[in-house]
Amino acid sequence: MTIKEILNTTGHRPWKLPAERWKYYQEWNNAVFLHWQVAYEEIRKFVPDDLEIDLFEGKPWVSLVAFTMEKVRPRKLPSFSPLSDFDEINIRTYVKHNNKTGVYFLSIEGGTKISCQLAKALSALPYRYSKIERRENIYYSENKQSNDKLKIIYQVGRELKEKTELDKWLLERYALFQDTQASINEFEIHHAEWPAFKIDLKEIKIEYPKFNELLDNSPDRIHYSTGVQVVAWDRKKYTKLAHKL
Repeated sequence: MTIKEILNTTGHRPWKLPAERWKYYQEWNNAVFLHWQVAYEEIRKFVPDDLEIDLFEGKPWVSLVAFTMEKVRPRKLPSFSPLSDFDEINIRTYVKHNNKTGVYFLSIEGGTKISCQLAKALSALPYRYSKIERRENIYYSENKQSNDKLKIIYQVGRELKEKTELDKWLLERYALFQDTQASINEFEIHHAEWPAFKIDLKEIKIEYPKFNELLDNSPDRIHYSTGVQVVAWDRKKYTKLAHKL
């Protein structure tokens, strides 16, 4: 799709596109989604008080998404493959802020050091470098500093022609929120609806000591997607409640 076509595809969005011009383009390709229903008191420990935990039928969820980031670029510049293309793993939960639903990242790992440094500097998102290897139907990562490991061997199945309400709730998110010491940063994004496929996990090994109470080797729901083309807007800062007092 062209960017104009992406911006004209809005029927699936929960609110209108921002009035401002978009700032970044990127692609999130060949994504493996692992989802867990978790205890509210456990996820609350990781999310700032300024953000409300979003619930599906009264329960919070956490997702691990392993994918390949490609063609990242500012609006008026071309992409540069050594910086623009890298594998990424994020662990996220679902939140609300200012009447918008979105995601909050507990962790973001990138497979290229300089790309992680640049992304963290530009966005203030919690990027960190991990050794990531991706081959056909295999995704492997290791971070020796935090003792984090991930290994997924999978087989992609048929496309989901109709998504359930839970599928849409987990996949279709058009804002992300992240905190700094003084502010909540909001990033609006837009893309066409995720194409979703069934996926068969042949082998799974998840070791994230920090998130032992949230992640295990038996996710409650899984998806695969070929990917989406994404436009993103500049961040908006909202002062944390504690700093308003």
